[in-house]
Amino acid sequence: MNLQSKRFPERSQGPNPKTCLLVFGVALILFVLIAAEVVNAGALTLLDARINVGLHSNTRPGLIEFFIWVSKLHSNWSTTIVTGAIAVYLWIRRLHYWILILAISVWGGVLLNVILKLLFARPRAHFDNPILTLPTFSFPSGHTMLATVFYGSLCVFTFRRTRSQPVRGLVMLLTVFMIALVGFSRMYLGVHYLSDVLGAMAEGVAWISLSLFLVTTLRRQRN
Repeated sequence: MNLQSKRFPERSQGPNPKTCLLVFGVALILFVLIAAEVVNAGALTLLDARINVGLHSNTRPGLIEFFIWVSKLHSNWSTTIVTGAIAVYLWIRRLHYWILILAISVWGGVLLNVILKLLFARPRAHFDNPILTLPTFSFPSGHTMLATVFYGSLCVFTFRRTRSQPVRGLVMLLTVFMIALVGFSRMYLGVHYLSDVLGAMAEGVAWISLSLFLVTTLRRQRN
C-alpha cells in the first residue's frame, strides 16, 4: 500500500453505500412529511403565510438588493458555469468519479426539481406590491435545491479528501450557512414559502445521497 492510500484509505472506495441509503431514507421521509403538509394545507402552511407577510412588511432596499444578488449567483446558469469549471478541474486531477457525482447531483437535481414543481403545481405567494414575480410554481424551491446539491457535493468531496477535523468543521458550517442564506433569500424576496425551502433542502440531501449510492455502488462493482 502506498503513502497516498494510507493517508486516504476510504477514498478509493468512496462513501459507505449503507450510510448513503440511511441518509436518503431519512431525507425522503422528511420531504414526504413536508409535501403532505403542503398538499393538505396543514399547520406548516399557516406558518408559511405568517412568515411571508412578516418578511414582506419589513423589507429594506439594501437587503433586497443583497438577496437579489444572492439569488442571481445561485441561478441555474450561474451554478452550471461554476459546476462546469469544477468538473474541468476534477478532470485535470483525474478524479472522474467525482465528476460523475457532481454532474448527477447538480444537473440531475435541476431536472428532478422541475418535475416536482410540475407535479405539485403550488402557486407562489401573492402580494399587492411584489418584489419579484415568477411564472413558475413554488414547491420545492429550485434555488435552495440547487444550493443544497451544489454545496452538499463539495462538502462531501472535502470530507473524503481530508482528515483534518477543523477543516471539515469549517466546510460543514460554510455549507449549512450558504444553503440557509440562499433559502432565506428566496423567502425574503417573497417568491417562496418556508415549506418550499425546507422541502428543497430535504429533496437535495436525498438526491445527493442517492447519487452517491448509485455511483459508489457502480464503481465498486467495476473494481
